[in-house]
Amino acid sequence: MSISLTKGGSISLAKEVPGLARVAAGLGWESRSTSTADLDASVIVCDANGRCLSEQWFVFYGNLRSPNLAVEHMGDELVGGDGAQDDEEIRVDLGLLPAEAQRLVFVVSIYDADVRRQNFGQVQRAYIRMVDAASNREIFRYDLAEDYSTETSMVFGELYRLNGDWKFRAVGQGYQGGLAAVIKDYGLNAN
Repeated sequence: MSISLTKGGSISLAKEVPGLARVAAGLGWESRSTSTADLDASVIVCDANGRCLSEQWFVFYGNLRSPNLAVEHMGDELVGGDGAQDDEEIRVDLGLLPAEAQRLVFVVSIYDADVRRQNFGQVQRAYIRMVDAASNREIFRYDLAEDYSTETSMVFGELYRLNGDWKFRAVGQGYQGGLAAVIKDYGLNAN
């Protein structure tokens, strides 16, 4: 049975699925208006200080795989769906992550939001869910419930290590300034 998280809530993946080795993060959304937004999922792999390990550990539509394939983006969905299924998926092999990888930050941003005059107020039914890749069982789901009418990117949640175990926290933090504003907070430069 899947667990429903609320903003700020957390869950121990080790407790829910003992021996969990691989997960798939499914992210989905639906546009509220006729002007369809192109949303992009990404993940930033960070150290204990919240800094991205390197540019190669920022996985997004322009860099689909991390070193050693620990994190893999399954491709960019340009339109977005009906909210009934995942629009983009990011797979994580927990055993392949290096010891310094302590946090994986899952971000969704609107491509070219300023040019298109779009924001998360025009998006509905946005969610992140985590699936055990071995059994295809949904472990949890976090539905963003707030109206983010000025934000153009969102941190949906974080997968983090605590005492050797993996946990997930539902974040729901919005940013103005698109993906560039988010990655700057994790030590990366937008070029």
